[in-house]
Amino acid sequence: VRNLKLEHEQEKNKILSEALETLATEHHELEQSLVKGSPPLSIISEEQFYDAVSDSESEKSLSGFETTVAYSLEDSMDSKDTITSSMSEEKVCGSGESLSNGIKKHRTSLPSPMFSRNDFSIWSILRKCIGMELSKITMPVIFNEPLSFLQRLTEYMEHTYLIHKASSLSSTTERMQCVAAFAVSAVASQWERTGKPFNPLLGETYELIRDDLGFRLLSEQVSHHPPISAFYAEGLNNDFVFHGSIYPKLKFWGKSVEAEPKGTMTLELLEHNEAYTWTNPTCCVHNIIVGKLWIEQYGNVEITNHKTGEKCVLSFKPCGLFGKELHKVEGYIQDKSKKKLCALYGKWTECLYSVDPATFEAYKKNDKKNAEEKKSSKQVGNTEEPDEMPLPDSESVYVIPGSILLWKITPRPPNSAQMYNFTSFAMALNELDKEMESVIPKTDCRLRPDIRAMENGEIDLASEEKKRLEEKQRTARKNRSKSEEDWKTRWFHQGPNPYTGTQDWLYSGNYWDRNYFNLPDIY
Repeated sequence: VRNLKLEHEQEKNKILSEALETLATEHHELEQSLVKGSPPLSIISEEQFYDAVSDSESEKSLSGFETTVAYSLEDSMDSKDTITSSMSEEKVCGSGESLSNGIKKHRTSLPSPMFSRNDFSIWSILRKCIGMELSKITMPVIFNEPLSFLQRLTEYMEHTYLIHKASSLSSTTERMQCVAAFAVSAVASQWERTGKPFNPLLGETYELIRDDLGFRLLSEQVSHHPPISAFYAEGLNNDFVFHGSIYPKLKFWGKSVEAEPKGTMTLELLEHNEAYTWTNPTCCVHNIIVGKLWIEQYGNVEITNHKTGEKCVLSFKPCGLFGKELHKVEGYIQDKSKKKLCALYGKWTECLYSVDPATFEAYKKNDKKNAEEKKSSKQVGNTEEPDEMPLPDSESVYVIPGSILLWKITPRPPNSAQMYNFTSFAMALNELDKEMESVIPKTDCRLRPDIRAMENGEIDLASEEKKRLEEKQRTARKNRSKSEEDWKTRWFHQGPNPYTGTQDWLYSGNYWDRNYFNLPDIY
């Protein structure tokens, strides 16, 4: 059997190599023949890209390669992104409008639907990635989504109502339940979001004010090597502050990309003088070589209340061989003596419940017994990573009697699949009107021409602008190096986290004074 598999792989390798040679010679004619309104007829040639990274060379072609939180797969390396494509001319949305109560109505669609990625292959990129640094890959713009990573991390705030609810509760355990639900909800938008956000440029910023959700947020790209994004959000009623910095550490495992989001999240409930800290789970994108991409989150998340000593320890379950644990989250809230106060369970793609610990453990014991009986009646297969996304036993969570619902995901809009699988919240992140344009700083990523072009369906222009911005950033870095000038961040500074003592990026203040002078020209 092994010899047959080896022969099969060798045959596929031979076919693929021949195909790559053919495609490389055909690329120039393809590029010349493409016109607006006609989709590409073949995949991209390997000469288009500077380099790529991999730990192993698999002999399979790619039907697509996209990442989730792993935005730093794209760096400012020399690229030859000259992808020509077409998008619908039809504009399916308008600018936000004001409602009668004075709160802005946000857009519910993008100006243009996403372009199909089915005609593109980037095996020609990954075949060169032996022994190189993963953060140095330059990716074609077709695999992006029209958001900067600074906007992507703003999606943590979609369920801000959970923070407001926590502030209104008198019980420390109930507040921890809401904070835990917020931490789980913060990664929910990543489900099926396989497009890669644009790399923020050094000095790039993003702001968002949502009167309807009761918060405002600022973020800044504070470092390029390594790529670090810092953010600071506050409640409009001065009830909370939420801040942190993200540095995704990437690993390429051959068939999957794993992104470990380094950095501490800090939530302060000002009315209770409480601070909570945690780190996010690891995100993994499967089937980057071949097949349908699918995403899972796994690892332990420990939320600490630094005032009371209470902790919530959540386990984001890995998929497992048969998919039984896919998307599951469970854990306990415990006091400083480690006594279990309540159990939490659910799925990060759907919901989170709380229940009495004894009731939860009785259910788990019974569930384990039933699983063992099923297992004994089946022939156990191999333990390799599944190629296709395993289907869980049930798409919904079984609700244990006596449970309390803490959080439930907001359904995605009907047009989500055509709009990069965006949530309604994500759909509005890059909208820009004349009033907003007159007050935001020139470093705000709403003003990035490559992202704006992609949002409008102008893929060729987006690719050209992306290349121009990368070259401009490289030139600026070289000039600073010659003059021995250090880059200075504008809105954040390095310092110890006040609660964990670990190195962090802290808000320096004064952004909302709207006094923007001596800002870098990055676009």
